[in-house]
Amino acid sequence: MEHAPTHNARTLLSASFTSLSRKLCGTLLCATLMQAGLAFAETEELELEKEDLKFGFIKLTDMAPLAIAYENGYFEDEGLYVTLEAQANWKVLLDRVIDGQLDGAHMLAGQPLGATIGFGTQAHVVTAFSMDLNGNAITVSNDIWKEMKKHVPHKDGKPVHPIKADYLKPVVEKYKADGKPFNMGMVFPVSTHNYELRYWLAAGGIHPGYYAPHKDDTSGTIDADALLSVTPPPQMPATLEAGTIYGYCVGEPWNQQAVFKKIGVPVVTDYEIWKDNPEKVFGVSNKWAKENPNTHLAVVKALIRAAHWLDQDNNKNRPDAVKILSKPNYVGADYNVIANSMTGTFEYEKGDKRDVPDFNVFFRYFATYPYYSDAIWYLTQMRRWGQIAEPKSDNWYMDIAKKVYKPEIYLQAAELLIKEGKLKKSDFPFDSDGFRAPQTHFIDGITYDGRKPNDYLKKFNIGLKGDTVI
Repeated sequence: MEHAPTHNARTLLSASFTSLSRKLCGTLLCATLMQAGLAFAETEELELEKEDLKFGFIKLTDMAPLAIAYENGYFEDEGLYVTLEAQANWKVLLDRVIDGQLDGAHMLAGQPLGATIGFGTQAHVVTAFSMDLNGNAITVSNDIWKEMKKHVPHKDGKPVHPIKADYLKPVVEKYKADGKPFNMGMVFPVSTHNYELRYWLAAGGIHPGYYAPHKDDTSGTIDADALLSVTPPPQMPATLEAGTIYGYCVGEPWNQQAVFKKIGVPVVTDYEIWKDNPEKVFGVSNKWAKENPNTHLAVVKALIRAAHWLDQDNNKNRPDAVKILSKPNYVGADYNVIANSMTGTFEYEKGDKRDVPDFNVFFRYFATYPYYSDAIWYLTQMRRWGQIAEPKSDNWYMDIAKKVYKPEIYLQAAELLIKEGKLKKSDFPFDSDGFRAPQTHFIDGITYDGRKPNDYLKKFNIGLKGDTVI
């Protein structure tokens, strides 16, 4: 594992100065200094239960809020001394948060929910901060794209987007007719990538398979036309190149890496599957959150500031962010590979580079707010594909969402930042009840209303609904 450097002598000196400045503020000396033009940024002092923290992440560009909070000194401003540590895979990361080796981590949005309801690991994990919107894509091998392309509409010599799984279906059917399994990769059973890939496939009439945990079958391949399996994100391009899988869904930079290596073609982004979908969260164990409420608030404050910096002034800071992320202790991919998506563009087929300004969203559209409706969408997909084996009431979905997602902590951190003059009230959805308005921008045209999860499930041709059980 690779480690970001811990604070050095300069950081300690800066932290001591910040601490001193806070103590001076409100005194005659502070007033005198301010009159002399030496103003201090007044920060709400929280009595921290724990100052030295270790956070985990996977090498993806959407870990950016953690890297920026560290590099820009936002953690330090809160009196926190943070070590950031890359993890081998999502399971290791989750296990280490649960057993306390990590204080918190960059997580798949489905991980706190899956753990809390007991799919896989059983543990109560919570989130008070959504790390980003969008950021994923589905890539297929060059050979698969060659076959798909025959069915894709073109205009002015270029494929018309969004590219639907309808155009992959004839390819999958040929594999089935020839007795060959059609293998695809995703990063974890409760990952956004798994659900987005399944959503896209099913919208095109390709069955991605069911889970049956009550029958000890967690393969997710029951009745499947395409067989989905887990591959860690950084290994996706190599696995595709080796021919082990024919396509995958992953976050950046691993789709653009396939383009640069000329081994695959990203055919659709998650922005096109579900516009402005929530992607990662910052997760901690419920036990840790209860034992360290002020520290938790301080962490969320720092992450909010980092997310704001990432989207500030029409993404003006993104080139600097890409330089940071390209360091080996963070994502470690080439600058150009990361910049391809982080700076508002996305390259599909080699040379087909298009403007996608919202491919990565970290702050705008209230991206950092942990909406209950986001949590419920993930739970509906767990039910749809059998990870939740039995039917559940609408109230059950709401109860789990409130158990895991903590917007009240987020808004408390937001209020402190407003009081300190770092952000504005209009930056936050203070009037929200935790639900987005019904969302219509899905690739299949189906509307999602988080208040009616069972009605939503009934709209799908492929997937479990009502009382059906595998």
